[in-house]
Amino acid sequence: MTKNISAAPPLLDRMTTILEQSKDDNDRQFVTALGRGLSLLAAFEHNDRLTHQQLCQMTDLPKATITRFIHTLTTLGFLRVTEHGQYQLGSSAVRLSATAWSRHDMVAAAEPLLRQFASENEVSVNLATEVEGEMRYHACCRSPARLSVNLQVGSAVPVARTAIGRAFYAASSPARQAVIMSNLQEQLSNEDYNHAQIALASATEHYKKYGYTVSDGDFSTDILAVAIGLFDVATGQYTYSLNASVPSANWQADEYAATIVPKLQALAERIGGGV
Repeated sequence: MTKNISAAPPLLDRMTTILEQSKDDNDRQFVTALGRGLSLLAAFEHNDRLTHQQLCQMTDLPKATITRFIHTLTTLGFLRVTEHGQYQLGSSAVRLSATAWSRHDMVAAAEPLLRQFASENEVSVNLATEVEGEMRYHACCRSPARLSVNLQVGSAVPVARTAIGRAFYAASSPARQAVIMSNLQEQLSNEDYNHAQIALASATEHYKKYGYTVSDGDFSTDILAVAIGLFDVATGQYTYSLNASVPSANWQADEYAATIVPKLQALAERIGGGV
């Protein structure tokens, strides 16, 4: 059964705004019909299958226009019809997506920026994503300072007890948050799961208010870390989180956050935007 659609995906929102702006600007170089057809594909950003009616609702396009677009995109292989009469992305769309993704290696592009950041700011900086209830490290650049936790690529740390895990959760969509909580419930005891729920709820509120999460001795008693979500413009999602950590004896948490978070945010923009 296809789920109810409560809101347009972010990519569709952005494309709709551009379509409206091009009309207001009377942009004669902009091909509106092509833009509308592509916006139909954007509706599938977070939806595996959609009906004709749902596509009409999400794109605000006339029923007859949607019918013509569906026919064209299906003929070209960008959409396919399921056995229940719904629509999903076809082989042409999947092949293009796979090609684009193979060329968008964020981790490889991030590594020299992380090394530079760690050296210039004398912090350890890491890139991680959630996998089956843990934060898995994909890139690590250590500080010149001596840290008690020696994390490497492939290392896994708790989601709820680390700044990097809390930031990933706080920045994620509600759907991804639900998946994370389900993973945690499978991995943790009931008591630890309850603690994780409380910690992540608190971290999310802190993130909404201040734009970062913090762990001051929560995971390792002598490590202070702050973290933020890393938005990937290629996918339109928060695919990783990014942290910066130091020995807690060297800093007060508020002072450290005020100093390093703006720099960490600038780094995240460079990585996520491919700058």
